[in-house]
Amino acid sequence: MKYPDLIQLYFERSSALQWYWTLYVIIIGGLLAFSSLRQRPDLITAILITVLFAFFAYKNLGAIRDVTEQRAAAVTLIKESSPAPSSDATNINRLRQSLEPTLVTPAYEGVRNFHIACDLLTIAAFWAMEYRRRRTTKTPAPTTDRS
Repeated sequence: MKYPDLIQLYFERSSALQWYWTLYVIIIGGLLAFSSLRQRPDLITAILITVLFAFFAYKNLGAIRDVTEQRAAAVTLIKESSPAPSSDATNINRLRQSLEPTLVTPAYEGVRNFHIACDLLTIAAFWAMEYRRRRTTKTPAPTTDRS
């Protein structure tokens, strides 16, 4: 691959990574919105939603891992490539000096830990809403007797 192709590959993988994170945030927002709008407690529904979210989060994290590794590989190839002798070699060398220091890929371990922490906080918030629904349903509403 030529240097411009490697740069394009890196940014395509970056865009894919951004879409996985965007999808993740949308799903979390939808899950918490759904939970906040439910009026009656339902243990089966809560368990089913928790399991489905855990499956989604697992697969999403796997996709994020794959794309993160692809980006890291692209950065390695970019830094190892040497431009072919041509009239563009000077432009490519200037581009390298400006662009390559900005091509930083975070370590997967940090990304994984952040994702898992968000997963656990989302599940905790979901179950906190379910607990609150159960608690308010069990407590009878105060009556106002004006006799």
